[in-house]
Amino acid sequence: MAIKYTKHFLDKLENLFAASDYMLRYEKGSFKSGYCVLKDTKIVIVNKYFPLEGKINALIDILGELQFNPQDFKEKSAQDFLKELKQTQLKF
Repeated sequence: MAIKYTKHFLDKLENLFAASDYMLRYEKGSFKSGYCVLKDTKIVIVNKYFPLEGKINALIDILGELQFNPQDFKEKSAQDFLKELKQTQLKF
C-alpha cells in the first residue's frame, strides 16, 4: 500500500485512533519528534502546526510504536486498513 498524503488518508488514520483506546489531539508543543505519546493516560498529541505530510508521517510512526492489533478493532474496515499499513515498506 502506498502512503497517500491527502486529507482523506489523514482522516482514515484519525479514525483508527478514534476506534482505539487512545485519544488523538492536535496541540502546540515543543516535543522534538513532533508528537508525544502518553501511554499511561492513552493520549497521543501531535503538533498542530505540522503540514499534512508531517501529521500523516507522525501518525504512522505512532502506530508503529503502539503496535495496534487488527483484531482489537470492531470494524472490518479499520482492521483491513491497519493490516494494509502493516504491509507497507515501513514494516512497523
